[in-house]
Amino acid sequence: MAKISDLDEEVLFSSVLRLKSKVFGLVLGLLCGSAIFIATNWLLLKGGHETETGAYVVGPHLELLGQFFPGYHVSFMGSLIGFLYGFACGTIAGSAVGAIYNVIVNRRN
Repeated sequence: MAKISDLDEEVLFSSVLRLKSKVFGLVLGLLCGSAIFIATNWLLLKGGHETETGAYVVGPHLELLGQFFPGYHVSFMGSLIGFLYGFACGTIAGSAVGAIYNVIVNRRN
């Protein structure tokens, strides 16, 4: 069996600790976008309720995302728009977290 030198072990350790910030951003973006898409369509399939005034309400809490994501509504088209916004926000946040994590790991070594 081949022996692993201390230098090889150090290189392996530091490369394992580093995150691929672009991959982490992509995964977090897909996760956030999918969560909004699935939550919106789940509410659409579940249906809403009629208020005292006769208005039909579907997902009033999720509708508040429209305050942060212009164009988002609890509808199928809104779920697609929400997916894009969730993907963009998740990608940016994931890349930032990965980059900050890598800076901390590099300073520690």
